[in-house]
Amino acid sequence: MGARAPWRRIAALAVALVLTCLLGTAAGRDRADELEGLRDEIQKSRERVTEHEADERALLEQLEEVDRRLQEAWRERSAAREVVAAARGRLDAVEPLLTRARAELSSTQRALAARAVALYRGGEIGTVRVLFSATSLSDLLSRANALRRLVQHDAGLVARHVEERDRLAALQAESRAALAERETADARLTRVVARLRVEREGKGAILTRVQGDRTKERQLLLELEQAAKALEETIRTLGARSGRMSAGVAGAGFAARKGALSPPVRAGIRDRFGPVIDPEFQTTTFRSGIDFAADAGAPVRSVAVGVVRFAGWFRGYGRIVIVDHGGAFHTVSGHLDEIHVTVDDPVEEGQTLGTVGETGSLAGASLYFELRRGAEPLDPEPWLRGN
Repeated sequence: MGARAPWRRIAALAVALVLTCLLGTAAGRDRADELEGLRDEIQKSRERVTEHEADERALLEQLEEVDRRLQEAWRERSAAREVVAAARGRLDAVEPLLTRARAELSSTQRALAARAVALYRGGEIGTVRVLFSATSLSDLLSRANALRRLVQHDAGLVARHVEERDRLAALQAESRAALAERETADARLTRVVARLRVEREGKGAILTRVQGDRTKERQLLLELEQAAKALEETIRTLGARSGRMSAGVAGAGFAARKGALSPPVRAGIRDRFGPVIDPEFQTTTFRSGIDFAADAGAPVRSVAVGVVRFAGWFRGYGRIVIVDHGGAFHTVSGHLDEIHVTVDDPVEEGQTLGTVGETGSLAGASLYFELRRGAEPLDPEPWLRGN
């Protein structure tokens, strides 16, 4: 009985230890679940704060940030398309070379096979038999010369086979590399297009949110009016700074060219100059320019000679170019995708300033175009040739 007591104590301790471990594990799981729940609540709180901050930020600021990301994605897409095209071009160039190399190697292999069969049929002493069957010294020399040429021919076949085999292997490696490059480029292009789609959906979500909320719609209208005033002040400032430099910019005189200016883009006018009445709120705003229903990527040209005074982002208008034509006349080209000029560049009539885009636009790709004399907006339509 005395010998069993220690074992009973040990067994009791073991049971107690197991129960402690099980209880500890359960408590640990409870704590882990509690921590996970706290993390979820924190994440949800962060998302609510982010949404609230987004709502508080200016709508045009939000739209411009999306436009900037879209602009970057478009540039990446263009670069990715170029890489894909180059990789496909290299692959297309290698394919016919591979086909020819395979055909040449196959021809050489057939010739080698024919020589191998001939040597096999001749046996090990075939060459000796040819020499010793000569009927005279001159015949022996002639046969030896023929055999030498045959050996040289066989050696040439072997060397050609090695060269063609190595060339084929190199072309196959080049083809594999071009194929891998194309696949990588295709994958990158797919990712960029997906990102572009997400950014477009983000811009659409902002606009949908605005259209479904009268307060936000009024806020956007107010911000657009403020943007128009900011552009007006910018042009007034540019005119004051460039007054002395712009005196001879337009040559024969911009004012004299009313009705004869080159159109900035080949497209019809979608929205005209003048007051705009909101159909829902019956509020009146003033459109200081015209919108051309141009396709994205179409070239945007200077309507007359001048000097570039501004080229870049301008809130509410996206990427714009302002050209000083002298005599206090300026033109503004907005919603651009690419810009091909820089500040202080002289431009000729018809010179490309950039391309049509949708930066700053609330209705897709278009060209927004203004004509101003000083800070006063003028209806551009009567000034353009063909209108």
